[in-house]
Amino acid sequence: MDKVKVAIIGPGNIGSDLMYKVMRSDVLQMDYMVGIVESEGIRRARDLGFRTTTNGIEDILGEEEIKIVFDATGAKAHMVHAPLLKDAGKIAIDMTPAAVGPYVVPCVNLDKLSDADNFNMVTCGGQATVPIAYAIDEAADSSYTEIISCISSKSAGPGTRANIDEFTETTSKALEVVGGADKGKAIIILNPAEPPLMMTNTVHSIVKNPDEDKIHASVNHIVKKIQKYVPGYKLRTPPIVDGNKVTVIVEVEGAGDFLPKYSGNLDIINAAAVETAEKIARERF
Repeated sequence: MDKVKVAIIGPGNIGSDLMYKVMRSDVLQMDYMVGIVESEGIRRARDLGFRTTTNGIEDILGEEEIKIVFDATGAKAHMVHAPLLKDAGKIAIDMTPAAVGPYVVPCVNLDKLSDADNFNMVTCGGQATVPIAYAIDEAADSSYTEIISCISSKSAGPGTRANIDEFTETTSKALEVVGGADKGKAIIILNPAEPPLMMTNTVHSIVKNPDEDKIHASVNHIVKKIQKYVPGYKLRTPPIVDGNKVTVIVEVEGAGDFLPKYSGNLDIINAAAVETAEKIARERF
């Protein structure tokens, strides 16, 4: 198949890392980097031979060959961009916590969203923990799931810091809607340690049917599915079952495409976004 052309809105850390991941894709073709000011990210994309603009989203809306657009800006900006992309007939991959479209965690529910035109990638913490929450719920029926996502302070840029409230709200909701918990709660911790530590995520669940063998099998199965598109994802602590309480800790090491390997938080959401876009490209174009 011919590669499907894509654009990225937001030439910051996430957008730049996305660009390198798209460049490696057998299905997607990087075409346009969109910003609102001249920046290092814009210059980087231009130097690599891609089209760029500092006029914002308007310059790509009429580009018919661009079928998929990654929005790596912020929640408020995507609320403006989403209807414009929809009217232009483009598929939006929302990297922000705006949640205009359905929550997407590729290894859990992407197959169920074949008709969507806006795919919300939840949050970095959501991509790392919702699959584990889902696996626990599938095996043991979760009444409550709480996650603590700990990331290096150095890997939390202005966008992440500006969207902390949206992060907790969106991730909490995704633990329920996608993860299956009756009630979800999310906490994010920015760790200033030097040298920077890998992203770690702790998942605590209270379950109704604590079958230890089923929980272990379910969690191990979902981890293997995630590792197909996030090779640096691994169990740091396998499921600990204590009565009706289940605890799992996972670590995410980034691929190092553009960002440092300790920035697993940014890497996993980008990897999930590219996995989503590739599936859409194969099925629709």
